[in-house]
Amino acid sequence: MDALPTDVLDQQLGSLTGWAVTGDGDAIERVFEFGDFVHAFAFMTSVALRAEKMDHHPDWSNVYGTVHITLQSHDAGGVTDRDLELARFCNGLVR
Repeated sequence: MDALPTDVLDQQLGSLTGWAVTGDGDAIERVFEFGDFVHAFAFMTSVALRAEKMDHHPDWSNVYGTVHITLQSHDAGGVTDRDLELARFCNGLVR
């Protein structure tokens, strides 16, 4: 799977609320805020189960109710459709 061209990535991000390209342009990221640790951890658990099924794992961190996620297809050297699929899944969990 190839990394998406910049123009395609920018277009796709237009429909992904909260996600932005990282400073180096090789990944997308978003910060999710929850009311407490339990809700943040529940979100992370759902994402982890989906990521495992996709065999595509995020780089992320958690501090209390905040989850920071960075998505990149390392083997492609940038953002691919897999990253966008996982980003959409994440967004769907917080609607």
